[in-house]
Amino acid sequence: MDIRHKLDQFNEEISKVFISNRKTIDLIFISLLREGHILFESVPGTGKTVLSKAIARAIGGEFKRIQFTPDVLPTDITGMNMYNIKEEVFELKLGPIDTNVLLADEINRATPRTQSALLEVMEESQVTIDGERIELKRPFIVLATQNPIESSQGTFDLPEAQLDRFLMKIDLDYPNRDSEMLMMDQHMVKSKLEEITPVFTLEEIKSFQNDVYKVEVNETVKNYILDIVGKTRKHPYVDLGVSPRGTLHIMNTARAVAFINGRNYVTPQDVKDIVLPVISHRIMLSIEGMTVDSPKRVAEEIVRGVEVPVETGVVR
Repeated sequence: MDIRHKLDQFNEEISKVFISNRKTIDLIFISLLREGHILFESVPGTGKTVLSKAIARAIGGEFKRIQFTPDVLPTDITGMNMYNIKEEVFELKLGPIDTNVLLADEINRATPRTQSALLEVMEESQVTIDGERIELKRPFIVLATQNPIESSQGTFDLPEAQLDRFLMKIDLDYPNRDSEMLMMDQHMVKSKLEEITPVFTLEEIKSFQNDVYKVEVNETVKNYILDIVGKTRKHPYVDLGVSPRGTLHIMNTARAVAFINGRNYVTPQDVKDIVLPVISHRIMLSIEGMTVDSPKRVAEEIVRGVEVPVETGVVR
């Protein structure tokens, strides 16, 4: 199968309802291959709900949404055992996590207790209810959103442990003038969401996820990753650098990049192409650093400062 050709089709289907640059769609697909999750940061009204629904339709999967507010409880996410009076038995009623694509909208409006209810779900694709462990559907991806200009009133910053569960953080900017004109033209008629044709099946996605683990990573690439990670931990403006989990995420996400490019080995360029959205939310700046810079700019500076090695000993 020509994965690149199929990915082109995937992008075409999504573009029927969501105007974006190609890289955003590729990053979402890469996250699917890695069974990872994405945190979107953008102002309201940039089409994140439509995008999430389109992703679900394009893989032939289910879509569900949680609108987070301070009064949302953990059981509103995971579900619970409910008593059936007629049958006189308890019945398990799973929450919106029982899906393939879950939109966690305005996640920073949820209380820390409710946010933490997503941790096991995101990390292990399972949930424990009254001591019973339940496997979730596969593939499973959480697309969470938060507003960068949100008032601090009624919001709760995501703790480092929660942020580290997200494979990537993607900033969705306003569309440019041409893209916004195209969006207006599309909405002159009824929404085309129902016209999106599945490009992949759920079984294909699961098969691709297994194939990604077959992609080789040589010592040169591993050392390049460690050079980047090491600099995040020694930068003068950084209090908390990339975690060991983040190191593994860089390597495994680069394997997904190699896979969609039709290779069974990772190149240093694969790492460079994917590393920023993987590490920018894992860098916690010091008080001094926050006054003069942002985690994203510090991450960009670090990546620019690490020399990309010459490819040697590549597995073909």
